[in-house]
Amino acid sequence: MTVPGRRSSTFTRLLRHGFTDPSAAERLLDLPDMSSVRGDPVLLDALGAASDPDLALRGLVRLVEAQDPVERQTLLGTLVSAKPLRDRLIGVLGASEALGDHLARHPHDWHALVTYEAADLHPGVEEFERGLADATDPVTLRIAYRRCLLSIAARDVCGTTDVAQAAAELADLATATLRAALAIARTAAPADAAQCRLAVIAMGKCGGHELNYVSHVDVIFVGEPVEGADESKAMQAATRLASHLMRICSETTIEGTIWPVDANLRPEGRNGPLVRTLSSHLAYYQRWAKTWEFQALLKARPVAGDPMLGEEYVEAVSPLVWQAAERENFVADVQKMRRRVVDNIPVAEVHRELKLGPGGLRDVEFAVQLLQLVHGRSDATLHSGTTLKALQSLAAGGYVGRADAAQLDAAYRFLRAMEHRIQLYRLRRTHLVPEDEADLRRLGRSLGLRTDPVAELNKEWKRHASVVRRLHEKIFYRPLLDAVAQLAPGETRLSPKAAGQRLEALGYADPAAALRHLEALSSGVTRKAAIQRTLLPVLLGWFADSADPDAGLLGFRKVSDALGKTPWYLRLLRDEGAAAENLARVLSAGRLAPDLLLRAPEAVALLGDPEGLRPRGRDALEQEILAAVGRAETTEGGVASARGVRRRELFRTAAADLIGSYGTEDSPAEADPGALVDRVGKAVTDLNAATLAGALRAAVREQWDDTLPTRFAVIGMGRFGGHEQSYGSDADVLFVHEPREGVDDQEATRAANTVIAEMRRLLQLPTADPPLLIDVDLRPEGKSGPMVRTLASYEAYYRRWSLVWESQALLRAEPMAGDADLGRRFVELVDPLRYPAEGLGEDAVREIRRLKARMESERLPRGADPTLHTKLGRGGLSDVEWTVQLFQMQHGWAEPGLRTTRTRHALAAAHAAGLISTEDAQILDEAWVLATRVRNGVMLVRGRAGDTFPSDGRELGAVGRYLGYGPGRVGDMLDDYRRTTRRARAVVEELFYGA
Repeated sequence: MTVPGRRSSTFTRLLRHGFTDPSAAERLLDLPDMSSVRGDPVLLDALGAASDPDLALRGLVRLVEAQDPVERQTLLGTLVSAKPLRDRLIGVLGASEALGDHLARHPHDWHALVTYEAADLHPGVEEFERGLADATDPVTLRIAYRRCLLSIAARDVCGTTDVAQAAAELADLATATLRAALAIARTAAPADAAQCRLAVIAMGKCGGHELNYVSHVDVIFVGEPVEGADESKAMQAATRLASHLMRICSETTIEGTIWPVDANLRPEGRNGPLVRTLSSHLAYYQRWAKTWEFQALLKARPVAGDPMLGEEYVEAVSPLVWQAAERENFVADVQKMRRRVVDNIPVAEVHRELKLGPGGLRDVEFAVQLLQLVHGRSDATLHSGTTLKALQSLAAGGYVGRADAAQLDAAYRFLRAMEHRIQLYRLRRTHLVPEDEADLRRLGRSLGLRTDPVAELNKEWKRHASVVRRLHEKIFYRPLLDAVAQLAPGETRLSPKAAGQRLEALGYADPAAALRHLEALSSGVTRKAAIQRTLLPVLLGWFADSADPDAGLLGFRKVSDALGKTPWYLRLLRDEGAAAENLARVLSAGRLAPDLLLRAPEAVALLGDPEGLRPRGRDALEQEILAAVGRAETTEGGVASARGVRRRELFRTAAADLIGSYGTEDSPAEADPGALVDRVGKAVTDLNAATLAGALRAAVREQWDDTLPTRFAVIGMGRFGGHEQSYGSDADVLFVHEPREGVDDQEATRAANTVIAEMRRLLQLPTADPPLLIDVDLRPEGKSGPMVRTLASYEAYYRRWSLVWESQALLRAEPMAGDADLGRRFVELVDPLRYPAEGLGEDAVREIRRLKARMESERLPRGADPTLHTKLGRGGLSDVEWTVQLFQMQHGWAEPGLRTTRTRHALAAAHAAGLISTEDAQILDEAWVLATRVRNGVMLVRGRAGDTFPSDGRELGAVGRYLGYGPGRVGDMLDDYRRTTRRARAVVEELFYGA
């Protein structure tokens, strides 16, 4: 008798045995049908050992209730007396609700778990065929399939088989099921069966002998006519048989479904014929197949139908598989495949994805298959379709380090075990780790984690996923270092040929040179070499992820040669997580940033400072440069210091641009390309303005100490005045002066010209730093006019002679250096010219349009593609800027927002004022930003300015990567550019030309 308020002893025992709802469990055990085993301690222990004791008891009660009285006593008696049945049955019921449902519907199938013979421990295809032999239709096939699945699940959850053996048994059961389904289809259509030979080739996990509990079974069908039959009719008959086989397995009946049979890996996918002859298959693979299709054929295995035809198919395609690495586009295809495809996974699910998420199963499978394709052409021991067997062979051959292979093997087994148990619960195809606490508890307990199942599961999962996330470092790159290092006796290394093949497959154009660099960086017993050996596997992966891995590795060697003896360099790369990745991105993305870095390698320190890539403002730059000029003993020394600051800041800007465009493992790429463009434009403009201020100070000090006989100002024009400069932009300027009181005009002009000449000379002196060219062609009268004018001379000229194009050019005028008050008065002088009261007259508008049309026809370089020229081409920079400038000159007098030197700001103001629609403004802005980014990208990649896309394939690919296009997507980049600028040109035709 239980005292009121006190728990029963049964309740306490159930709680102690792991039941989460002891009250419900107690009620179930009190049912009459369970009376004979209610207090049996052996049964309670077995229930407590199940993954989910509550689920196991519910399933057991349903099974017992479904028996007739005699069978019920037999079941309960055997359950208590026979440990093998007890462990298997309770284990299955506690892990799989779906198999519990099956047993409740087919209560006699528990007998399938009683047998415990030696042959039952590891059944193969023959044993499963016997288990399915009585199936004559889709319904009985499903029942027999579930009965066989019961025994596989029982061995799995009891630990009789490991995860690899369970996966192999599932593949064998699938083989037997396909054979049974084909037999049913043949029986239903004997005339079709008599006309053709049909072979079923398993692909994917079924072909690899590593199937899940619930998975698509990938197949390819091969058909041939029997002797004397018409080929066309025979192939039609084979197609009907294959279609019927697929329906038998895939369709939902009163007993549910088995699994979908998927034939989409066949030539031409779902658009191709379901069944082909062997010769048709070969013709396709030899002419049209892509690299991924040969990768898929790694797992091809004949499983059903005509065995001779199946073997002929595998023998015929096998040589093609192992020649795939020699294909011309193999490297590009590999780079595309290596970039994980997670775009289709909802963001909320990425962290729960066991298969496709970061550190998931697909990572291991792809990496192993890639290494098989690279090295299997010369090593037949790698020709296995099973992931774990192939990984073992790769380790045995020295293609993967043994310790790394062991870690990956353990991680893969753990992740596959998680996947198996998740799917087993409801027999549903899923790769998502559950979020519900009860589901996680059951999953953790099923994997042997009993102390704190949920916490232990999450810890183990994260640990193994972390191993997989670093697998490219482990299995692609570490063996490359071993190939050039001194190994311990008995260790196996990659041969130079194999190392070269791997580097080539990973995108290195000169594998021999890459191996020499690796040897130079990592050989020896110094601390430097030891740190390099730790860093290089990671760096090699980042280099391979770029458009030019060779340049990245060479640049790293040069930087390391220059800084390797400094105590801080390798420590920075080793200890500052972002520094090494940032350096890899910068070195392999093009020529400009590495060239700037190699001229002063100590700038690498910027890459490890969280604030190091943030552009510095003009005031701070000007203060640093003027101080450097003031400290210098000579004029040349002062400007050399200023140019050194400019070089460092150009590197900072370029590095930030590249890293923002590429993204890193911890932070995604900048989503707003306009923000990248604006940052670069402002940073380079501020830097060039500060450099001009320093050169001006140096030129003045040389002859006049600190006071020039005339006030002097530098007015920025063009992209300089618009704060839209690129890395290679000249400084478009006007010079204005005003004689100081008591100074003769001629003396003042002579002094101003002397300063200008000295500034230009100093900024172009041959040094290791990039020059800053000063362009004064936008001055009144152009190249024929004086280099500098007084403010009064400008006023007289503009009042009498100014042309409409000069007023348009003045839209970008902004003071950049020198006398601030003089610069302000110059702006006040030109404002009425660039923003004329009441806007432009019709004649002026016609003249601007005429000038633009003339420029389009005369200035575009001969042979240039007008659809791809960023400056003068269709919908390019010139189109957008002239359209915006026309708005400014027509409406700037009335709309203050239009009075700006910056194109995007003026475009936004025009939209805000209702002068341009939202759609048209967005189209023009997108085209302008894209064209500007292309120009920036070309300069970063080639190291010299250009207004059109590079013709060299690797350089073009690098520009694509900068713009966010993955490997092999150069065509998409060009198509997108043409589409974007074509739309912009249509807007320009309407708004600028009035079409």
